[in-house]
Amino acid sequence: MSAPLLRVHQLVREYTLPRESLFRPPGQVKALQGVSFEIQAGRSLGIVGESGSGKSTLARLVMALDHPTSGRVELAGQDLHALSPAALRQARQHFQMVFQDPYGSLDPRQTVERIVTEPLHGLGDPRQVSRERARQQAGEVLREVGLRPTDLDKYPHEFSGGQRQRIAIARALITRPRLIVADEPVSALDVSVQAQVLNLLQELQTQHGITYLLISHDLAVVNHLCDDVAVLYRGQIVEQGPPEQLFANAQHDYTRTLVAAVPQAEPGRRRRRPRQTA
Repeated sequence: MSAPLLRVHQLVREYTLPRESLFRPPGQVKALQGVSFEIQAGRSLGIVGESGSGKSTLARLVMALDHPTSGRVELAGQDLHALSPAALRQARQHFQMVFQDPYGSLDPRQTVERIVTEPLHGLGDPRQVSRERARQQAGEVLREVGLRPTDLDKYPHEFSGGQRQRIAIARALITRPRLIVADEPVSALDVSVQAQVLNLLQELQTQHGITYLLISHDLAVVNHLCDDVAVLYRGQIVEQGPPEQLFANAQHDYTRTLVAAVPQAEPGRRRRRPRQTA
């Protein structure tokens, strides 16, 4: 087996709380406690857990947006947190992020062209990327996500929520990254649109061999998109495996609790109506 594209080794992140007393040291919160996993190129790993389990902290550390207390995040053998700022800027073309809220992650004052081409200009000297070439690339990725090149001159408020998330995916796709970290990419969308966006992510993975790290609290989402699932509980991975195996035969009590919390439809069951009293 080839070397993994992403390797996370014994990742620890602790936060210091504000001091509440002059006579006691400030408290510590351990958001992550020795998290380790690997993802092979072209595969997808889902991280599931309830709010406060450390999912978003893990996403920020993998994206090198925050520094770990200890541990390593390696992309294609490079320790991202050991790179110089200039080297990290160049390395970012290989890993991009799709955020949860398409309304908050897109600048409403910028055109779609400016939003989608921003990663290209952020890699270095803007003069290295001509306006014409950047616009051409932006039009290409818009086609790939199901939008039109003529949408480049529009603003985010002219699109629906699902279309805005497609714009966010196009922005992540324009540098042709090897890894995309998706933090709750469909949780802010209508249920009818979620499947469309998930199918789009699958199609892009097939076309470009993209590797996904998907952060989600929705077991149905990770079951749809991911090859493997890791359950995060209080900053630790307590169970990991293929979704069909993990959800059908969970070994850890917390995993069984997550599976049991998923609403189940019962065909033929009549809803009980509350009795009205005079």
